[in-house]
Amino acid sequence: MENKLFIYNTLNRKKELFEPINASHVGLYVCGPTVYGDAHLGHARPAITFDLLFRYLTHLGYKVRYVRNITDVGHLVNDADEGEDKIAKKARLEELEPMEVVQFYTDRYHKDMDDLNVRKPSIEPRASGHIMEQMAMIDQLLANGFAYESNGSVYFDVEAYSKKYDYGKLSGRKIEDLISNTRELDGQGEKKNSFDFALWKKAAPEHIMRWPSKWSDGFPGWHMECSAMSQKYLGEEFDIHGGGLDLQFPHHECEIAQSTGAHGHEAVHYWMHNNMITINGQKMGKSLGNFITLSQMFSGENDVLEQAYSPMTVRFFMLQAHYRSPLDFSNDALKAAEKGFKRLMTALATLNKINVSETSTIDAEELTGKCYDALNDDLNTPILIAHLFDGVKTINALAAGNAKIDANNLEKLKTLYQKLIFDVLGLKAEEEANTSNEMLDKVISLLLTTRNEAKKNKDWATADRIRDELTNLGIVVKDTKDGFEWEINK
Repeated sequence: MENKLFIYNTLNRKKELFEPINASHVGLYVCGPTVYGDAHLGHARPAITFDLLFRYLTHLGYKVRYVRNITDVGHLVNDADEGEDKIAKKARLEELEPMEVVQFYTDRYHKDMDDLNVRKPSIEPRASGHIMEQMAMIDQLLANGFAYESNGSVYFDVEAYSKKYDYGKLSGRKIEDLISNTRELDGQGEKKNSFDFALWKKAAPEHIMRWPSKWSDGFPGWHMECSAMSQKYLGEEFDIHGGGLDLQFPHHECEIAQSTGAHGHEAVHYWMHNNMITINGQKMGKSLGNFITLSQMFSGENDVLEQAYSPMTVRFFMLQAHYRSPLDFSNDALKAAEKGFKRLMTALATLNKINVSETSTIDAEELTGKCYDALNDDLNTPILIAHLFDGVKTINALAAGNAKIDANNLEKLKTLYQKLIFDVLGLKAEEEANTSNEMLDKVISLLLTTRNEAKKNKDWATADRIRDELTNLGIVVKDTKDGFEWEINK
Protein backbone atom coordinates (compact mmCIF):
# COMPACT_ATOMS: atom_id res chain seq x y z
CA MET A 1 0.00 0.00 0.00
CA GLU A 2 1.44 3.35 -1.06
CA ASN A 3 1.29 6.02 1.59
CA LYS A 4 1.32 9.62 0.41
CA LEU A 5 1.27 11.96 3.36
CA PHE A 6 -0.29 15.39 2.92
CA ILE A 7 0.31 18.01 5.60
CA TYR A 8 -1.11 21.51 6.00
CA ASN A 9 1.68 23.99 5.35
CA THR A 10 0.90 27.19 7.27
CA LEU A 11 3.28 29.06 4.97
CA ASN A 12 1.14 28.40 1.88
CA ARG A 13 -2.16 27.90 3.75
CA LYS A 14 -2.95 24.60 2.06
CA LYS A 15 -2.38 20.86 2.33
CA GLU A 16 0.70 19.76 0.42
CA LEU A 17 2.22 16.40 -0.44
CA PHE A 18 5.10 15.83 1.95
CA GLU A 19 8.34 15.39 0.03
CA PRO A 20 11.48 15.46 2.20
CA ILE A 21 14.68 17.12 1.02
CA ASN A 22 16.52 13.79 1.32
CA ALA A 23 14.32 10.90 0.24
CA SER A 24 14.61 8.63 3.30
CA HIS A 25 15.45 11.24 5.98
CA VAL A 26 13.33 13.86 7.72
CA GLY A 27 14.54 16.86 9.71
CA LEU A 28 11.94 18.03 12.25
CA TYR A 29 12.30 20.94 14.67
CA VAL A 30 9.69 21.84 17.31
CA CYS A 31 9.73 24.71 19.79
CA GLY A 32 9.97 23.23 23.27
CA PRO A 33 9.08 24.74 26.65
CA THR A 34 10.49 27.74 28.49
CA VAL A 35 11.23 26.00 31.78
CA TYR A 36 10.17 28.34 34.58
CA GLY A 37 7.06 26.50 35.79
CA ASP A 38 5.24 23.19 35.56
CA ALA A 39 3.96 22.05 32.18
CA HIS A 40 0.20 22.52 31.78
CA LEU A 41 -2.46 21.05 29.53
CA GLY A 42 -1.60 23.60 26.81
CA HIS A 43 2.02 22.36 26.71
CA ALA A 44 0.81 18.80 26.23
CA ARG A 45 -0.83 19.61 22.91
CA PRO A 46 2.28 20.43 20.81
CA ALA A 47 4.16 17.63 22.57
CA ILE A 48 1.48 15.07 21.61
CA THR A 49 0.86 16.55 18.13
CA PHE A 50 4.49 16.37 17.07
CA ASP A 51 5.05 13.08 18.87
CA LEU A 52 2.27 11.74 16.62
CA LEU A 53 4.05 13.18 13.56
CA PHE A 54 7.41 11.77 14.73
CA ARG A 55 5.84 8.35 15.30
CA TYR A 56 3.98 8.29 11.98
CA LEU A 57 6.98 9.40 9.90
CA THR A 58 9.03 6.68 11.63
CA HIS A 59 6.21 4.19 10.98
CA LEU A 60 6.31 5.09 7.28
CA GLY A 61 9.99 4.15 7.21
CA TYR A 62 11.69 7.54 7.41
CA LYS A 63 14.79 8.08 9.52
CA VAL A 64 13.72 11.13 11.54
CA ARG A 65 16.00 13.53 13.36
CA TYR A 66 13.64 15.24 15.78
CA VAL A 67 15.03 18.32 17.55
CA ARG A 68 12.97 19.88 20.35
CA ASN A 69 14.67 22.62 22.34
CA ILE A 70 14.63 23.77 25.94
CA THR A 71 14.49 27.58 26.28
CA ASP A 72 16.51 28.42 29.37
CA VAL A 73 17.48 32.04 28.65
CA GLY A 74 16.35 35.07 26.67
CA HIS A 75 12.56 34.59 26.88
CA LEU A 76 11.51 37.84 28.49
CA VAL A 77 8.29 38.53 30.39
CA ASN A 78 5.32 39.15 28.03
CA ASP A 79 7.37 37.77 25.09
CA ALA A 80 8.70 41.30 24.47
CA ASP A 81 12.18 42.79 24.02
CA GLU A 82 12.04 44.57 27.36
CA GLY A 83 11.65 43.43 30.93
CA GLU A 84 12.91 40.57 33.02
CA ASP A 85 13.90 37.10 31.84
CA LYS A 86 11.14 34.64 32.85
CA ILE A 87 13.63 32.19 34.37
CA ALA A 88 15.68 34.89 36.11
CA LYS A 89 12.47 36.31 37.60
CA LYS A 90 11.50 32.90 38.97
CA ALA A 91 15.03 32.43 40.33
CA ARG A 92 14.89 35.81 42.09
CA LEU A 93 11.52 35.04 43.66
CA GLU A 94 12.63 31.56 44.78
CA GLU A 95 16.13 32.74 45.80
CA LEU A 96 17.74 30.17 43.52
CA GLU A 97 20.44 30.09 40.85
CA PRO A 98 18.65 30.36 37.44
CA MET A 99 20.01 27.00 36.31
CA GLU A 100 18.52 25.39 39.43
CA VAL A 101 15.13 26.60 38.21
CA VAL A 102 15.91 25.28 34.70
CA GLN A 103 16.99 21.87 35.96
CA PHE A 104 14.04 21.47 38.33
CA TYR A 105 11.37 22.28 35.74
CA THR A 106 13.13 20.45 32.90
CA ASP A 107 13.10 17.29 35.02
CA ARG A 108 9.42 17.77 35.82
CA TYR A 109 8.64 18.40 32.13
CA HIS A 110 10.40 15.15 31.20
CA LYS A 111 8.42 13.26 33.85
CA ASP A 112 5.14 14.62 32.45
CA MET A 113 6.20 13.70 28.90
CA ASP A 114 7.11 10.17 30.01
CA ASP A 115 3.69 9.84 31.67
CA LEU A 116 2.01 10.93 28.41
CA ASN A 117 4.14 8.37 26.51
CA VAL A 118 5.74 11.14 24.43
CA ARG A 119 8.93 9.82 22.86
CA LYS A 120 12.14 11.64 23.61
CA PRO A 121 13.41 13.78 20.72
CA SER A 122 16.61 12.78 18.93
CA ILE A 123 18.31 15.94 20.26
CA GLU A 124 17.17 18.33 22.99
CA PRO A 125 19.44 21.39 22.82
CA ARG A 126 19.39 24.19 25.39
CA ALA A 127 19.60 27.82 24.32
CA SER A 128 22.30 28.57 26.90
CA GLY A 129 24.53 25.89 25.36
CA HIS A 130 24.45 27.52 21.91
CA ILE A 131 25.49 31.12 22.54
CA MET A 132 28.42 30.91 20.07
CA GLU A 133 26.15 29.74 17.24
CA GLN A 134 23.75 32.59 17.93
CA MET A 135 26.56 35.15 17.92
CA ALA A 136 27.81 33.79 14.57
CA MET A 137 24.35 34.18 13.02
CA ILE A 138 24.06 37.75 14.37
CA ASP A 139 27.44 38.52 12.76
CA GLN A 140 26.09 37.24 9.43
CA LEU A 141 22.96 39.41 9.68
CA LEU A 142 25.06 42.48 10.49
CA ALA A 143 27.35 41.76 7.53
CA ASN A 144 24.34 41.37 5.21
CA GLY A 145 22.84 44.69 6.33
CA PHE A 146 19.77 43.26 8.07
CA ALA A 147 20.76 44.18 11.63
CA TYR A 148 22.18 47.15 13.53
CA GLU A 149 23.87 47.74 16.85
CA SER A 150 22.42 50.23 19.30
CA ASN A 151 23.85 50.94 22.78
CA GLY A 152 25.33 47.46 23.07
CA SER A 153 22.20 45.67 21.84
CA VAL A 154 21.68 44.32 18.31
CA TYR A 155 18.31 44.51 16.55
CA PHE A 156 16.93 43.03 13.36
CA ASP A 157 16.13 45.74 10.80
CA VAL A 158 12.68 44.71 9.55
CA GLU A 159 12.36 47.65 7.15
CA ALA A 160 15.72 46.95 5.48
CA TYR A 161 14.85 43.24 5.20
CA SER A 162 11.45 44.03 3.66
CA LYS A 163 13.05 45.89 0.75
CA LYS A 164 14.36 42.53 -0.49
CA TYR A 165 12.21 39.87 1.18
CA ASP A 166 8.62 39.38 2.33
CA TYR A 167 8.38 39.97 6.10
CA GLY A 168 4.98 38.75 7.30
CA LYS A 169 4.52 35.93 4.79
CA LEU A 170 3.79 33.34 7.50
CA SER A 171 1.36 35.40 9.58
CA GLY A 172 -0.13 37.54 6.80
CA ARG A 173 1.07 40.82 8.31
CA LYS A 174 2.12 43.58 5.92
CA ILE A 175 5.15 45.78 6.50
CA GLU A 176 3.20 48.80 5.21
CA ASP A 177 0.59 48.29 7.93
CA LEU A 178 3.26 47.88 10.59
CA ILE A 179 4.86 51.17 9.52
CA SER A 180 1.60 53.13 9.25
CA ASN A 181 0.28 51.80 12.57
CA THR A 182 3.45 52.67 14.49
CA ARG A 183 3.85 55.99 16.26
CA GLU A 184 7.11 57.88 15.91
CA LEU A 185 9.53 56.98 18.67
CA ASP A 186 10.80 60.59 18.92
CA GLY A 187 14.36 59.43 19.29
CA GLN A 188 13.55 57.51 22.44
CA GLY A 189 14.52 53.90 22.78
CA GLU A 190 17.17 51.95 20.91
CA LYS A 191 15.20 50.67 17.92
CA LYS A 192 14.82 52.32 14.51
CA ASN A 193 11.25 50.99 14.44
CA SER A 194 9.17 49.53 17.24
CA PHE A 195 8.59 46.32 15.24
CA ASP A 196 12.34 45.60 15.00
CA PHE A 197 13.25 42.74 17.31
CA ALA A 198 16.23 41.93 19.51
CA LEU A 199 18.98 39.60 18.34
CA TRP A 200 21.22 40.44 21.31
CA LYS A 201 20.33 42.41 24.42
CA LYS A 202 22.78 44.29 26.61
CA ALA A 203 22.21 43.07 30.15
CA ALA A 204 21.09 45.55 32.77
CA PRO A 205 23.29 45.57 35.90
CA GLU A 206 20.78 43.42 37.83
CA HIS A 207 20.42 40.86 34.99
CA ILE A 208 22.04 37.60 36.20
CA MET A 209 22.12 35.57 32.97
CA ARG A 210 24.75 37.18 30.72
CA TRP A 211 27.59 36.31 28.36
CA PRO A 212 30.47 38.45 27.04
CA SER A 213 30.26 39.51 23.38
CA LYS A 214 31.82 42.10 21.08
CA TRP A 215 28.67 44.21 21.52
CA SER A 216 28.19 43.96 25.29
CA ASP A 217 27.81 41.60 28.20
CA GLY A 218 24.34 40.39 27.42
CA PHE A 219 22.11 37.56 26.21
CA PRO A 220 20.52 36.42 22.94
CA GLY A 221 17.02 37.31 21.76
CA TRP A 222 14.34 34.66 22.12
CA HIS A 223 13.77 34.25 18.35
CA MET A 224 17.47 33.85 17.59
CA GLU A 225 17.77 30.71 19.71
CA CYS A 226 15.55 28.52 17.56
CA SER A 227 17.08 29.69 14.27
CA ALA A 228 20.60 28.89 15.47
CA MET A 229 19.79 25.56 17.12
CA SER A 230 17.55 24.19 14.36
CA GLN A 231 20.15 24.93 11.68
CA LYS A 232 23.06 23.59 13.72
CA TYR A 233 21.44 20.15 13.93
CA LEU A 234 19.28 20.04 10.78
CA GLY A 235 21.19 22.25 8.32
CA GLU A 236 20.49 25.57 6.61
CA GLU A 237 17.45 23.92 4.98
CA PHE A 238 15.29 21.32 6.67
CA ASP A 239 11.88 19.73 6.24
CA ILE A 240 9.43 20.60 9.03
CA HIS A 241 9.22 23.22 11.77
CA GLY A 242 6.39 22.82 14.27
CA GLY A 243 4.94 24.62 17.26
CA GLY A 244 1.82 26.12 18.75
CA LEU A 245 -0.31 28.56 16.76
CA ASP A 246 0.50 31.25 19.33
CA LEU A 247 4.13 31.15 18.12
CA GLN A 248 3.26 31.92 14.50
CA PHE A 249 3.78 35.63 15.17
CA PRO A 250 6.15 37.00 16.17
CA HIS A 251 8.36 34.01 17.00
CA HIS A 252 8.20 31.97 13.81
CA GLU A 253 7.87 35.01 11.56
CA CYS A 254 11.10 36.33 13.07
CA GLU A 255 12.79 32.96 12.61
CA ILE A 256 12.03 33.07 8.88
CA ALA A 257 13.41 36.60 8.61
CA GLN A 258 16.60 35.68 10.52
CA SER A 259 17.29 32.57 8.45
CA THR A 260 16.56 34.27 5.13
CA GLY A 261 18.54 37.36 6.10
CA ALA A 262 21.56 35.30 7.13
CA HIS A 263 21.64 32.75 4.31
CA GLY A 264 19.67 34.31 1.44
CA HIS A 265 17.04 31.57 1.49
CA GLU A 266 14.40 30.16 3.83
CA ALA A 267 15.34 27.31 6.11
CA VAL A 268 12.00 25.52 6.47
CA HIS A 269 9.94 23.78 3.77
CA TYR A 270 6.82 22.97 5.83
CA TRP A 271 5.50 24.96 8.78
CA MET A 272 3.02 23.10 11.01
CA HIS A 273 1.03 24.65 13.87
CA ASN A 274 -1.22 23.01 16.43
CA ASN A 275 -4.20 24.99 17.68
CA MET A 276 -4.77 26.00 21.29
CA ILE A 277 -6.34 24.35 24.31
CA THR A 278 -9.04 26.65 25.65
CA ILE A 279 -10.87 26.71 28.94
CA ASN A 280 -14.30 28.36 28.77
CA GLY A 281 -13.31 29.58 25.30
CA GLN A 282 -10.16 31.40 26.49
CA LYS A 283 -6.62 30.26 25.65
CA MET A 284 -5.06 28.35 28.52
CA GLY A 285 -1.79 29.92 29.63
CA LYS A 286 0.45 30.86 32.54
CA SER A 287 0.10 34.56 31.84
CA LEU A 288 -3.71 34.29 32.14
CA GLY A 289 -3.55 32.18 35.29
CA ASN A 290 -6.24 29.79 33.97
CA PHE A 291 -4.04 26.76 33.42
CA ILE A 292 -4.23 23.23 34.80
CA THR A 293 -0.82 21.61 35.22
CA LEU A 294 -0.34 18.07 33.97
CA SER A 295 0.49 16.81 37.46
CA GLN A 296 -2.84 18.31 38.64
CA MET A 297 -4.65 16.55 35.76
CA PHE A 298 -3.17 13.23 36.84
CA SER A 299 -3.88 13.78 40.58
CA GLY A 300 -7.20 15.67 40.31
CA GLU A 301 -5.87 18.41 42.61
CA ASN A 302 -7.41 21.47 40.95
CA ASP A 303 -10.78 23.06 41.72
CA VAL A 304 -11.78 22.91 38.05
CA LEU A 305 -11.34 19.12 37.96
CA GLU A 306 -14.15 16.81 39.02
CA GLN A 307 -11.77 13.85 39.21
CA ALA A 308 -8.23 12.77 38.32
CA TYR A 309 -7.60 11.87 34.68
CA SER A 310 -4.94 9.36 33.71
CA PRO A 311 -2.19 10.31 31.24
CA MET A 312 -3.67 8.07 28.53
CA THR A 313 -7.10 9.66 29.01
CA VAL A 314 -5.49 13.07 28.47
CA ARG A 315 -3.62 11.82 25.41
CA PHE A 316 -6.75 10.21 23.93
CA PHE A 317 -8.75 13.40 24.66
CA MET A 318 -6.28 15.39 22.55
CA LEU A 319 -6.12 12.87 19.71
CA GLN A 320 -9.92 12.91 19.39
CA ALA A 321 -9.64 16.45 17.98
CA HIS A 322 -7.71 17.40 14.84
CA TYR A 323 -4.46 19.11 15.80
CA ARG A 324 -5.41 22.27 13.85
CA SER A 325 -8.77 22.61 15.64
CA PRO A 326 -9.17 24.44 18.95
CA LEU A 327 -9.87 22.04 21.81
CA ASP A 328 -11.93 23.22 24.76
CA PHE A 329 -11.32 21.66 28.16
CA SER A 330 -14.32 20.18 29.94
CA ASN A 331 -14.78 17.45 32.53
CA ASP A 332 -17.52 15.87 30.39
CA ALA A 333 -15.21 15.63 27.37
CA LEU A 334 -12.45 14.07 29.45
CA LYS A 335 -14.84 11.56 31.04
CA ALA A 336 -16.05 10.62 27.55
CA ALA A 337 -12.41 10.22 26.46
CA GLU A 338 -11.78 7.97 29.48
CA LYS A 339 -14.66 5.68 28.46
CA GLY A 340 -13.62 5.73 24.81
CA PHE A 341 -10.02 4.82 25.63
CA LYS A 342 -11.13 1.91 27.86
CA ARG A 343 -13.51 0.68 25.14
CA LEU A 344 -10.66 0.68 22.61
CA MET A 345 -8.30 -1.19 24.94
CA THR A 346 -11.01 -3.72 25.83
CA ALA A 347 -11.59 -4.38 22.12
CA LEU A 348 -7.86 -4.91 21.66
CA ALA A 349 -7.85 -7.52 24.43
CA THR A 350 -10.95 -9.16 22.90
CA LEU A 351 -9.24 -9.31 19.50
CA ASN A 352 -6.61 -11.65 20.93
CA LYS A 353 -9.31 -14.12 22.07
CA ILE A 354 -11.19 -14.44 18.76
CA ASN A 355 -11.26 -17.83 17.04
CA VAL A 356 -10.65 -18.11 13.30
CA SER A 357 -13.03 -19.58 10.74
CA GLU A 358 -12.48 -21.10 7.32
CA THR A 359 -14.33 -18.22 5.70
CA SER A 360 -14.49 -14.49 6.47
CA THR A 361 -17.25 -11.90 6.43
CA ILE A 362 -14.66 -9.26 7.35
CA ASP A 363 -12.26 -7.50 4.95
CA ALA A 364 -9.42 -6.14 7.11
CA GLU A 365 -7.78 -4.55 4.07
CA GLU A 366 -10.69 -2.16 3.60
CA LEU A 367 -10.47 -0.91 7.21
CA THR A 368 -6.68 -0.62 6.90
CA GLY A 369 -7.04 1.57 3.80
CA LYS A 370 -9.50 3.89 5.53
CA CYS A 371 -7.25 4.26 8.59
CA TYR A 372 -4.18 5.17 6.56
CA ASP A 373 -6.19 7.53 4.35
CA ALA A 374 -7.14 9.44 7.51
CA LEU A 375 -3.55 9.63 8.75
CA ASN A 376 -2.28 10.69 5.34
CA ASP A 377 -4.84 13.50 5.26
CA ASP A 378 -2.90 15.86 7.53
CA LEU A 379 -2.90 13.44 10.49
CA ASN A 380 -6.69 13.34 10.79
CA THR A 381 -6.85 11.47 14.09
CA PRO A 382 -10.59 12.04 14.77
CA ILE A 383 -11.43 10.26 11.50
CA LEU A 384 -8.86 7.55 12.23
CA ILE A 385 -10.36 6.97 15.70
CA ALA A 386 -13.87 6.84 14.19
CA HIS A 387 -12.68 4.08 11.83
CA LEU A 388 -11.03 2.22 14.71
CA PHE A 389 -14.34 2.34 16.62
CA ASP A 390 -16.14 0.99 13.54
CA GLY A 391 -13.66 -1.85 13.82
CA VAL A 392 -14.54 -2.25 17.51
CA LYS A 393 -18.14 -3.05 16.47
CA THR A 394 -16.72 -5.69 14.13
CA ILE A 395 -14.53 -7.15 16.88
CA ASN A 396 -17.51 -7.35 19.24
CA ALA A 397 -19.59 -9.00 16.52
CA LEU A 398 -16.83 -11.59 16.01
CA ALA A 399 -16.61 -12.21 19.77
CA ALA A 400 -20.38 -12.72 19.92
CA GLY A 401 -20.28 -15.16 16.98
CA ASN A 402 -22.27 -12.83 14.71
CA ALA A 403 -19.45 -12.56 12.16
CA LYS A 404 -16.63 -14.77 10.87
CA ILE A 405 -12.99 -14.08 10.14
CA ASP A 406 -10.26 -16.24 8.61
CA ALA A 407 -6.67 -16.44 9.86
CA ASN A 408 -5.31 -14.04 7.24
CA ASN A 409 -7.83 -11.26 7.96
CA LEU A 410 -7.54 -11.77 11.72
CA GLU A 411 -3.77 -11.35 11.57
CA LYS A 412 -4.16 -8.17 9.47
CA LEU A 413 -6.71 -6.78 11.95
CA LYS A 414 -4.43 -7.53 14.92
CA THR A 415 -1.44 -5.93 13.18
CA LEU A 416 -3.47 -2.84 12.25
CA TYR A 417 -4.73 -2.25 15.80
CA GLN A 418 -1.39 -2.98 17.46
CA LYS A 419 0.58 -0.68 15.14
CA LEU A 420 -1.89 2.22 15.02
CA ILE A 421 -2.93 2.24 18.68
CA PHE A 422 0.50 1.68 20.21
CA ASP A 423 3.12 2.72 17.64
CA VAL A 424 1.38 5.65 15.92
CA LEU A 425 -1.20 7.05 18.36
CA GLY A 426 1.21 6.34 21.21
CA LEU A 427 -1.43 4.94 23.55
CA LYS A 428 -0.55 2.23 26.03
CA ALA A 429 -2.35 -0.01 28.48
CA GLU A 430 -2.50 1.64 31.87
CA GLU A 431 -1.86 -0.35 34.99
CA GLU A 432 -4.36 0.33 37.70
CA ALA A 433 -1.74 -1.26 39.86
CA ASN A 434 -2.19 0.01 43.34
CA THR A 435 -2.61 -2.23 46.35
CA SER A 436 -6.36 -1.74 46.68
CA ASN A 437 -7.00 -2.72 43.04
CA GLU A 438 -4.82 -5.82 43.35
CA MET A 439 -6.62 -6.77 46.56
CA LEU A 440 -10.03 -6.23 44.93
CA ASP A 441 -9.00 -8.47 42.04
CA LYS A 442 -7.97 -11.24 44.41
CA VAL A 443 -11.13 -10.99 46.54
CA ILE A 444 -13.51 -11.07 43.56
CA SER A 445 -11.60 -13.96 41.95
CA LEU A 446 -11.85 -15.86 45.25
CA LEU A 447 -15.62 -15.23 45.45
CA LEU A 448 -16.15 -16.30 41.83
CA THR A 449 -14.06 -19.44 42.31
CA THR A 450 -16.25 -20.25 45.36
CA ARG A 451 -19.32 -19.60 43.15
CA ASN A 452 -18.03 -22.02 40.50
CA GLU A 453 -17.49 -24.69 43.16
CA ALA A 454 -21.05 -24.08 44.44
CA LYS A 455 -22.39 -24.54 40.88
CA LYS A 456 -20.45 -27.80 40.48
CA ASN A 457 -22.05 -28.99 43.76
CA LYS A 458 -25.44 -27.81 42.43
CA ASP A 459 -25.66 -25.35 45.33
CA TRP A 460 -27.55 -22.86 43.13
CA ALA A 461 -28.67 -20.69 46.05
CA THR A 462 -25.07 -19.86 47.09
CA ALA A 463 -23.97 -19.35 43.46
CA ASP A 464 -26.86 -16.95 42.76
CA ARG A 465 -26.36 -15.07 46.03
CA ILE A 466 -22.65 -14.39 45.23
CA ARG A 467 -23.55 -13.19 41.73
CA ASP A 468 -26.43 -11.00 42.96
CA GLU A 469 -24.35 -9.41 45.75
CA LEU A 470 -21.54 -8.61 43.27
CA THR A 471 -24.10 -7.13 40.86
CA ASN A 472 -25.42 -4.89 43.65
CA LEU A 473 -21.86 -3.66 44.16
CA GLY A 474 -21.63 -2.74 40.48
CA ILE A 475 -19.55 -5.77 39.43
CA VAL A 476 -20.83 -7.51 36.31
CA VAL A 477 -20.08 -11.25 36.12
CA LYS A 478 -19.98 -13.05 32.76
CA ASP A 479 -19.93 -16.84 32.69
CA THR A 480 -17.70 -18.25 29.92
CA LYS A 481 -16.90 -21.76 28.78
CA ASP A 482 -13.47 -21.39 30.45
CA GLY A 483 -14.84 -20.10 33.76
CA PHE A 484 -15.76 -16.46 34.31
CA GLU A 485 -14.94 -12.84 33.51
CA TRP A 486 -15.88 -9.75 35.49
CA GLU A 487 -15.73 -5.98 35.17
CA ILE A 488 -16.74 -2.97 37.22
CA ASN A 489 -19.78 -1.33 35.68
CA LYS A 490 -19.20 2.45 35.94
